[in-house]
Amino acid sequence: MVAVVCLLYGTSPITAPQTRWFMNQMPMSLDTKLVQRLVKALAVVDDHGTIGPRLRQDAQRLWKRLGRFQQLGLLTHVVDLDALELACYGLQLPLRQAKRLPTGKPVRASLGDRAEEAAEMLVGLLEETADESLLDRTTRLLHEMPHRSPMLDEAKLLADAVNLDDFGVIGIVNQITQLARHGEGLDLFADGLQKREQYGYWEARIREGFHFLAVRNIAEARLARAREVAKLLVADMREDDAA
Repeated sequence: MVAVVCLLYGTSPITAPQTRWFMNQMPMSLDTKLVQRLVKALAVVDDHGTIGPRLRQDAQRLWKRLGRFQQLGLLTHVVDLDALELACYGLQLPLRQAKRLPTGKPVRASLGDRAEEAAEMLVGLLEETADESLLDRTTRLLHEMPHRSPMLDEAKLLADAVNLDDFGVIGIVNQITQLARHGEGLDLFADGLQKREQYGYWEARIREGFHFLAVRNIAEARLARAREVAKLLVADMREDDAA
């Protein structure tokens, strides 16, 4: 095991980082005090100071999803679990300033923007309390994640987990939640549904947005369920329009 760690990090057995590893099961959580600090930072869910569990729950759901991926045997070697779990929390930290169009409407942050800002915020939040090696590994993981061909297998796994959030009924709920936060409603959501289908958006995302075939298959199944829900929503809206 020590030899594997040394190969992964290019270190000697004496200086190799001490971290938790897993093969086919979820481990114990990160250090309790570290998690408490992260949960506190995630408690404020918007610019208005609203307190709630949404961001913490999203981080934990992303972490559980990674556990399911590992149970599928997507990675057959040891995995840096601490960095993955910390990255899950970091990706949910609220963006400091959302990008906007000239019209004032917010633009959804790209995966690269999210990853870069998450890395910066984690360092700012934890540099005095977290292990330096853990922060270094986590920031490297986050910086690698948006690349088309990440060097780290953990970055591929994390990217697939994050991208899967856009698919299925979870993706619908997330999108409606984001639109509602910015004062938009169902009309804009329904228009977006139509345009994505018209231009083959989802097929392109499935084809290009996943590194692992098993996750691509999950995305396809979730997309089918989302389309059924979308049909019901559009039917309700048309029924109202016809009244």
